[in-house]
Amino acid sequence: MTGRFVRLGELDRAPLAFSIDGKPASGLDGDTLLVAVLNQTDRLRVSEFGDGARSGFCLMGACQDCWLWSESGERLRACTTPLKPGMRILTQAPGREWLKIAS
Repeated sequence: MTGRFVRLGELDRAPLAFSIDGKPASGLDGDTLLVAVLNQTDRLRVSEFGDGARSGFCLMGACQDCWLWSESGERLRACTTPLKPGMRILTQAPGREWLKIAS
Protein backbone atom coordinates (compact mmCIF):
# COMPACT_ATOMS: atom_id res chain seq x y z
CA MET A 1 0.00 0.00 0.00
CA THR A 2 1.15 3.54 -0.69
CA GLY A 3 0.34 5.99 2.08
CA ARG A 4 -0.78 9.57 1.69
CA PHE A 5 0.99 10.51 4.95
CA VAL A 6 4.69 9.94 5.58
CA ARG A 7 5.73 9.50 9.21
CA LEU A 8 8.74 11.66 9.98
CA GLY A 9 9.02 11.44 13.76
CA GLU A 10 7.93 9.61 16.89
CA LEU A 11 8.98 6.29 15.38
CA ASP A 12 9.73 4.80 18.80
CA ARG A 13 6.06 4.37 19.81
CA ALA A 14 4.72 0.81 20.13
CA PRO A 15 3.30 -0.68 16.90
CA LEU A 16 -0.40 -1.66 16.84
CA ALA A 17 -1.78 -4.19 14.36
CA PHE A 18 -5.20 -3.59 12.79
CA SER A 19 -6.88 -4.26 9.44
CA ILE A 20 -8.27 -2.10 6.64
CA ASP A 21 -10.93 -3.83 4.52
CA GLY A 22 -9.59 -7.20 5.67
CA LYS A 23 -5.96 -6.42 4.83
CA PRO A 24 -3.33 -6.34 7.60
CA ALA A 25 -2.06 -2.90 8.57
CA SER A 26 -0.13 -1.32 11.40
CA GLY A 27 -0.06 2.01 13.15
CA LEU A 28 1.59 3.33 16.26
CA ASP A 29 0.28 3.71 19.79
CA GLY A 30 -1.24 7.19 20.03
CA ASP A 31 -2.30 7.41 16.36
CA THR A 32 -5.82 8.37 15.40
CA LEU A 33 -7.54 6.18 12.80
CA LEU A 34 -6.99 8.97 10.26
CA VAL A 35 -3.22 8.96 10.77
CA ALA A 36 -2.97 5.17 10.90
CA VAL A 37 -5.04 4.60 7.75
CA LEU A 38 -3.44 7.39 5.72
CA ASN A 39 0.02 6.08 6.61
CA GLN A 40 -1.07 2.85 4.87
CA THR A 41 -3.33 3.99 2.01
CA ASP A 42 -3.95 6.92 -0.32
CA ARG A 43 -7.51 7.68 0.93
CA LEU A 44 -9.85 7.04 3.83
CA ARG A 45 -12.94 6.16 1.87
CA VAL A 46 -15.05 6.80 -1.23
CA SER A 47 -17.81 9.39 -0.90
CA GLU A 48 -21.25 7.88 -0.78
CA PHE A 49 -22.46 10.89 -2.77
CA GLY A 50 -20.34 10.12 -5.82
CA ASP A 51 -17.66 12.80 -5.69
CA GLY A 52 -14.67 10.49 -5.29
CA ALA A 53 -12.00 9.70 -2.75
CA ARG A 54 -12.08 11.35 0.68
CA SER A 55 -9.17 11.85 3.07
CA GLY A 56 -10.56 14.03 5.82
CA PHE A 57 -10.77 17.78 5.61
CA CYS A 58 -10.90 19.68 8.89
CA LEU A 59 -8.88 17.14 10.97
CA MET A 60 -10.77 18.21 14.12
CA GLY A 61 -14.12 16.40 14.04
CA ALA A 62 -16.35 19.00 12.40
CA CYS A 63 -16.55 18.35 8.64
CA GLN A 64 -18.07 14.81 8.45
CA ASP A 65 -15.51 13.88 5.78
CA CYS A 66 -13.53 11.15 7.56
CA TRP A 67 -16.14 8.55 8.52
CA LEU A 68 -14.95 4.95 8.61
CA TRP A 69 -16.78 1.86 9.91
CA SER A 70 -16.05 -1.07 12.14
CA GLU A 71 -16.86 -4.55 10.83
CA SER A 72 -19.90 -4.54 13.13
CA GLY A 73 -21.22 -1.44 11.34
CA GLU A 74 -20.34 1.20 13.93
CA ARG A 75 -19.54 4.53 12.27
CA LEU A 76 -16.21 6.00 13.43
CA ARG A 77 -14.88 9.53 12.95
CA ALA A 78 -11.29 8.79 11.90
CA CYS A 79 -9.79 12.12 12.96
CA THR A 80 -10.86 11.80 16.61
CA THR A 81 -10.95 8.01 17.17
CA PRO A 82 -7.80 6.52 18.72
CA LEU A 83 -6.36 3.44 17.04
CA LYS A 84 -6.71 0.32 19.19
CA PRO A 85 -4.97 -3.02 18.67
CA GLY A 86 -6.96 -5.45 16.53
CA MET A 87 -9.42 -2.91 15.12
CA ARG A 88 -11.05 -4.16 11.91
CA ILE A 89 -11.78 -1.05 9.87
CA LEU A 90 -13.92 -0.77 6.73
CA THR A 91 -13.58 2.13 4.30
CA GLN A 92 -17.25 1.97 3.34
CA ALA A 93 -20.42 1.17 5.23
CA PRO A 94 -21.21 -2.54 5.38
CA GLY A 95 -23.52 -3.44 2.50
CA ARG A 96 -22.17 -0.68 0.24
CA GLU A 97 -19.48 -2.71 -1.54
CA TRP A 98 -20.65 -1.28 -4.86
CA LEU A 99 -18.96 2.04 -3.98
CA LYS A 100 -15.56 1.59 -5.61
CA ILE A 101 -13.18 3.88 -7.44
CA ALA A 102 -10.13 3.01 -9.47
CA SER A 103 -6.88 2.80 -7.53
